Amino acid sequence: MNRIIVVTGGAAGIGRYTVEYFASKGDRIYFIDNNQEATLALTERMRRKGLNVTGYTGDIAEKQVLEDFARRVLDEQPQGIHCLINNACLMHGGILEGCDYEDFLYIQRVGVAAPYMLAKLFKDHFCGLGSIVNISSTRAFQSQPNTESYTAAKGGITALTHALAVSLQGVARVNSIAPGWIDTGAYHDDNNYVPAYTEGDIAQHPSLRVGEPADIVRTIDFLCDERNTFINGENITVDGGMSKLMVYHNDCGWTYRP
Repeated sequence: MNRIIVVTGGAAGIGRYTVEYFASKGDRIYFIDNNQEATLALTERMRRKGLNVTGYTGDIAEKQVLEDFARRVLDEQPQGIHCLINNACLMHGGILEGCDYEDFLYIQRVGVAAPYMLAKLFKDHFCGLGSIVNISSTRAFQSQPNTESYTAAKGGITALTHALAVSLQGVARVNSIAPGWIDTGAYHDDNNYVPAYTEGDIAQHPSLRVGEPADIVRTIDFLCDERNTFINGENITVDGGMSKLMVYHNDCGWTYRP
């Protein structure tokens, strides 16, 4: 399709599938990731297939890295970009253990500040009406213990989505996707990963399966499609219906044991 698409966290997981999917459609992909080995491997693999992919290594928590990355993209693509996909984030525990003040702030820099800054750096460089897709999470709306750093980042990027949609009207439409349980194992370990689900893992999803990266990336594709410009400032939950299932004590064979 010959669009210019920018992806963060593109070397593994949902980000990697995003890079592979859009590159296979003929788009020109620039992605950034802090894993140098995985970034080089994916770039080389895509180029061997004749696909137009450029990987950039850096920590998007750093403002200078974001500025250098955006400059690289725009130096090579002075006409601008079509889509920005803010995918990168990471887990770092929460209030019970593992997450101190600096750790918490680091996750917010990766998960909220970097998407904001990249939107700012590219806002004057979209080809026509651009599309920004932010990857949120169902954890923005429900939680497990000790997940505060990640949950706060996902809540932040969900709110940032509608704020940017209003500010960038006429420049880019901005939407987010909240994945549920997405099995990304095969996009971290090419050779050794074998999925292992219990009956309960399957049954707790009204769709009766665990999600795959393709479920999220098809939704990204939908939101990047220029025919869908009337969808703006929205969050789409893609979780197989799991967050809609109410479970009480003695429901579905589940017993509460505090």
